[in-house]
Amino acid sequence: MTTPATPRVHVHRVQVHFGDCDPAGIVFFPNFARWMDQASLAFFMAAGLPPWRELTATRGIVGTPVLETHTRFINPATYGETLEVHTSVTAWERKVFRHLHRVMRGDLLLCEGTEVRAFVVRHPDDPSRLKAIAPPEDIVARCA
Repeated sequence: MTTPATPRVHVHRVQVHFGDCDPAGIVFFPNFARWMDQASLAFFMAAGLPPWRELTATRGIVGTPVLETHTRFINPATYGETLEVHTSVTAWERKVFRHLHRVMRGDLLLCEGTEVRAFVVRHPDDPSRLKAIAPPEDIVARCA
């Protein structure tokens, strides 16, 4: 396992819409997971990786599905606000990596989420299944 000394942080901005909220006007909690997922892809794109469909065509990498997630809600958000999802990789492990997402409104932390993800390819014996691979060294280097 490697832990970046000073991890790259990418900021993904999200505009909260009325439809993202429950009847009380508070962001419905699954939307935070959706925004963290968007921020994960934005993190890799900002590091210079091509879209997943291109990585599928050139290297067989289908994507980085979520294997585990934990979320802690601290402060609410509502429609009309602009939030920032600060995303980094906190650890690169043998077949997985760990994302940290900090959802902020200005300097105020609203939500913190961690994800365990894996780079996956189609399983060679059964293409309907996916198989985790070691995080490619060139991708790890781009994300440092």
